[in-house]
Amino acid sequence: PQAPSTRNDIRDCSTDPPYLPPTATNTTARLAALRDTMRAHGIHAYIVPSTDAHMSEYISKRDARLGWLTGFTGSAGTSVVTKNKAALWTDSRYWTQAERELDCNWELQRTSWIDSIATWILEAVPVGGNISLDPFLFSIATWNSYSQALHGSGRTLLPFETNLVDQVWGDQRPPPSSSEIYSLPAAFTGSSWQEKVAGIRQRMEQHVRRPTAVLLSGLEETAWLFNLRGDDIPYNPVFYSYTLLTNTNISLFVEGSRLSAAARESLRSGCPGPLCVELHEYGQVSAHLRNYTRGNVTVWLGTEYTTYGLYGIIPQEKLLEESYSPVMTAKAVKNVQEQELLRAAHVRDAVAVIQYLLWLEKMVPQGRVDEFSGAQHIDALRRAQQHSHGPSFQSISASG
Repeated sequence: PQAPSTRNDIRDCSTDPPYLPPTATNTTARLAALRDTMRAHGIHAYIVPSTDAHMSEYISKRDARLGWLTGFTGSAGTSVVTKNKAALWTDSRYWTQAERELDCNWELQRTSWIDSIATWILEAVPVGGNISLDPFLFSIATWNSYSQALHGSGRTLLPFETNLVDQVWGDQRPPPSSSEIYSLPAAFTGSSWQEKVAGIRQRMEQHVRRPTAVLLSGLEETAWLFNLRGDDIPYNPVFYSYTLLTNTNISLFVEGSRLSAAARESLRSGCPGPLCVELHEYGQVSAHLRNYTRGNVTVWLGTEYTTYGLYGIIPQEKLLEESYSPVMTAKAVKNVQEQELLRAAHVRDAVAVIQYLLWLEKMVPQGRVDEFSGAQHIDALRRAQQHSHGPSFQSISASG
């Protein structure tokens, strides 16, 4: 075995000056600007998560607030900034990566438990302090966990709807996507969006609570319901949107200028009437929901994909909460045509994998392939297959 060598690809904050690898990001100016903004708003600790306003597993560059603030590019993490401390929590998949990407402004906390974050906050923030977050970036369950952990501590958990990281990021923040949102051909859906809407409305009527509306926050929910697709997030054929489906009308919150002519025509084909899709700007969902819930209504939502920000708008007595919305559960049951399409897709993918294994058998003995070139090759083989729109996640390639 080789003698252990000193690693130079991770930070060393014990030396003077500290050693930082070239992969680390200098966050001093970003933290100073955030702390100035916090001070202006009377905020003593600010929590920044790694997700977006739709609880997406993958996010766009525009929503990578945690990555911009900390330099850490892993897919899961939470950071907390106080007036003189900053810490990042992430799980064991990312500990080495974090040591490569963080500078010495940051403490790395090797856990992702909310109780651990709350304990750290209680030590760092004095009694009477305000702990703040953007309620449109936290799930209902996560908000409740923080609220419970800080309850009775003398600190206030304060939802703050202006995102402070966005304020500091300013015009350096990547712009929203402007690519086209398009209709999926009927050959790939098995049922029209009108049939899907009718099915959801039937489930609303059959529910014992008789909800008057369903609120959709998960991006795949709206994409599935209207047979629309986009590419706002890498590896995910979705677009930023919300839907409020009532028993008499349909409101779609989306950047309308991005809809293809065919998509727009499809959505407007039932106008006027209960199958007419009214288009609203993406940012209008909160105001629209606030206005709708003034009436004698009941809103059905899935708590897994709805943020605390939207949930908090709806009066408790007008809420019907389930883990998943009726759209998410309907989407999970594939019709006969979808089942056939799934099988065909697996056959096409199997062809690419078999081609790849044959290629490996020839190339590996020649010493001409490594994990990176191997991943590139299988991606190319998959792209060559009919109907390919790219992989569902970056190839995870390893040997030895």
